Amino acid sequence: MPLTPTQLRVATWTLIAGGAAWLLWWLGPVLTPFIVAATLAYALAPLVDRLVARLHFARVLAVVVVEVALVALVLALGLLVVPILAKQLPLLREQLPLLLDRLNAGVQPLLAQLGIDAQLDLASLKVFVREHLSTNFEDSLGPVMASVKLGGSVALSVLGNALLIPVVLFYLLLDWAAVVRLLLSLVPPRLRQGVDSFLAEADAVLGQYLRGQLLVMAVLALYYVVGLTLFGLKLALPIGVFTGLAIAIPYLGFGLGLVLALLAGSLEFAAAGGVAQALLMVGVVYGIGQVAESFYLTPKLVGERIGLHPLAVIFALLAFGHALGFIGVLIALPSSAVLLVALRRATRSYKASRLYGG
Repeated sequence: MPLTPTQLRVATWTLIAGGAAWLLWWLGPVLTPFIVAATLAYALAPLVDRLVARLHFARVLAVVVVEVALVALVLALGLLVVPILAKQLPLLREQLPLLLDRLNAGVQPLLAQLGIDAQLDLASLKVFVREHLSTNFEDSLGPVMASVKLGGSVALSVLGNALLIPVVLFYLLLDWAAVVRLLLSLVPPRLRQGVDSFLAEADAVLGQYLRGQLLVMAVLALYYVVGLTLFGLKLALPIGVFTGLAIAIPYLGFGLGLVLALLAGSLEFAAAGGVAQALLMVGVVYGIGQVAESFYLTPKLVGERIGLHPLAVIFALLAFGHALGFIGVLIALPSSAVLLVALRRATRSYKASRLYGG
């Protein structure tokens, strides 16, 4: 039985969509820097436009100013970790053997009560510490650099993306209006009104997401700084600010901040409670922070704004992470917000169609 024109059209567009999805998956590693740059350009283009309109900057100058500010912000966030490592690594080499002795003294009685006969090889652990943790921060980078050489292709890919993203971002910001006009010109005139309406709705949802995410980051940065300060941690300011801002990287940012706080607390409180006091600090501050973020801040300030269910958030993070790796995790939520707008419109169209009985 031959297909009707409508069925043929649906089948054709289904094949095109499937082919496009497969091509995007296949070219994922190549497209990653362009996707990241396009996402950043979308977020930063309004700021460039304001500099041009209100301060009468030349377009090139406005783009340079915005991009330099972005690079400085990223570097500042990364450099928050450097003083922590520079200060804590030498202390770690000195204090870790003592901490291992305390850990062994505390664990062995518990294992004996449970009838478990196990002995920690403290001698080997101490030798490992002395060999791999040097007395200064610069020398401690040796093993890291060696591992980078072993994974040369990975390191080269990361370096290539780090250099390519700013270049692509510069040209996109410089010609953003022309790029948008070019893409819109490809839309058939009969579909133009619907596409414009969709883009306006998606833009509103993404704007709400960005504002909500920035507010969550600011609140959490303040909370972690205050919480760690109340426990007497000297590095509360850099660790708290880093943890709050790194929340933008789902799970990884929180985990890295937690590890830094645990490391700094274990070394700083070595004379008092040591690991126990550090665990108490991390358990209280980061436990309350994670609960507040997961069950109130993010659902209230981000989730409700874009209408994503928590299960949808988890699925989006896993799906985008599988498709695009670490970069996919970064763009999962804003991309899901756009897909949600498309799904809402598709649902409305379906319910208004004859298939649904409308």
